[in-house]
Amino acid sequence: MKNFIYPCLTIRGKITEAAEFYTKTFEEGKIGTTNPFVVQIELSGQTFLLLNEGPATDPNPAISFMVMCVNAEETEKYWNKLQDGGKIMMPLDSYPWSPKYGWIQDKFGVSWQLYTGTKDDATQKFCPTLMFTRDKAGQAETAINFYTSVFPNSEIQGILKYAEGEGDRTDFVKHAQFKLNGYTLMAMDSSAEHDFGFNDGISLVVACETQEEIDSYWTQLTSNGGFEVACGWCTDQFGICWQIIPKSIVKLISDPERGQRAMQVMMGMKKLIIEELENA
Repeated sequence: MKNFIYPCLTIRGKITEAAEFYTKTFEEGKIGTTNPFVVQIELSGQTFLLLNEGPATDPNPAISFMVMCVNAEETEKYWNKLQDGGKIMMPLDSYPWSPKYGWIQDKFGVSWQLYTGTKDDATQKFCPTLMFTRDKAGQAETAINFYTSVFPNSEIQGILKYAEGEGDRTDFVKHAQFKLNGYTLMAMDSSAEHDFGFNDGISLVVACETQEEIDSYWTQLTSNGGFEVACGWCTDQFGICWQIIPKSIVKLISDPERGQRAMQVMMGMKKLIIEELENA
């Protein structure tokens, strides 16, 4: 597993098709663990989990993925492939922040922001980008401060507010970048009218080595208005969904001998207990 934190995309009934599509679209990809419930893929060394069932919601642009491209040719190559059955949200064009940028929702409902920069910008190829909309608009900075206090090895790398005349409130975040245990995420506020907000169609997985880690993250993320869901899933006070899981969970539920027993035990839990899963 390449990442301590990585995204999970709910793509019901099409995870095999999606895995092939993403690994071919972004080229430096490979398909890893596969079972009827999940497919784990790597794109440029980063882990993505594709989930076949569970949440009733679908991915939406509240969480998109900034794709750091080193030149316009690379950006256009990805764009042309993602257009297949996709929906353009911002046309591929030159913008003040990038000479070649576009925002597109693919045929599985997952949104990608293709950004042309330099090699110095591309330390992490894919960066989950959180858009705080509707009743969460204006909470991006508070959320970033909270997340960087919860996770070790975290830092706020920059928070840029809107300037006068840029189309939103000057106390709102136009763009922010931060790291959680070395994993780069981005965030923004938007007070525009959007028909989407955070849901469990895209969640963030935290793979833990110990029960102590699970307990700590679970307690902090469900505090102050967050809540427990089921099977290691919880939702924090800002509406972001998390899966707090043992690092060994995919191996456990994929085991041909005891995988079904481990799955049944997990289905009866909210916070996951490693010892009980391993003894299933």
